[in-house]
Amino acid sequence: MRPSDVLRRATGYLERHGVESPRETVEVLMMTVLRTDRAGLYSRYAGLSSAEARVFGRALCQRCAGTPLQHLTGEQPFRRISVRVQPGVFIPRPETEALVGKALDELGDVDDPVVVDVGTGTGAVALAIKDERPGAEVFATDLSPEAVELARANAARLSLQVTVVGGDLLDPLPEELRGWVDLVVSNPPYVTEEELQDLPAEVRAEPRLALVGGIQLYERLADQALRWLRDGGVLAVEIGGSPGADVAKVLEGSYMDVRTLPDLAGRDRIVVARRP
Repeated sequence: MRPSDVLRRATGYLERHGVESPRETVEVLMMTVLRTDRAGLYSRYAGLSSAEARVFGRALCQRCAGTPLQHLTGEQPFRRISVRVQPGVFIPRPETEALVGKALDELGDVDDPVVVDVGTGTGAVALAIKDERPGAEVFATDLSPEAVELARANAARLSLQVTVVGGDLLDPLPEELRGWVDLVVSNPPYVTEEELQDLPAEVRAEPRLALVGGIQLYERLADQALRWLRDGGVLAVEIGGSPGADVAKVLEGSYMDVRTLPDLAGRDRIVVARRP
């Protein structure tokens, strides 16, 4: 059976199981199995081997069962880079690319800025910033040992010099950075316990540590960032869910120039503020 016929049948299978973006999902899975790109996929006339068909069929079943697509492909594109992903570490979302863009805008023309990504997960935010601002000295923290290991592996694979350290929020940073940080950026866990049960199955499959937080976490992060940022340094955080609207109010108590910014879909997604 030609790949085009397999694609058509597989797309119908995912549609019947209610999988989002079935055609695109099938294409990505087949490109992964065949180790080719989209052009190679659609120019191929040879059918799948029995081994390839088994792997592809198993991937379809796993996707229908709620396994995130990224866990089946092993990677996630993010701005100009692509990071490896794995179960147990939060998958970076496309919306977070907007956080990186706004954070870079806030840095402006600061020479050799010091940047800290809090709750780095795969390292996507820290690595994207380093990729686009090569002169930056970038640090990343995460409470999860699995995330720290994966972020370090992604940094090595991409040949991007980012220092990844394990610990809570900004606590594991070298003491000599205190008062010298130009930018603290974070996509913290912002889902409440009540909201968790209403999320899609594949999102609930993400590690709880990377999902459940709320306004208290933003309060702790804002308080700690004050002690590490230089005068005029920037705190940029992603928001979402019910606590999102309250984050700006939290920052207005201690920061100046507090702004809430939309993502590409027009939803409030980012709050930026400056240390006085």
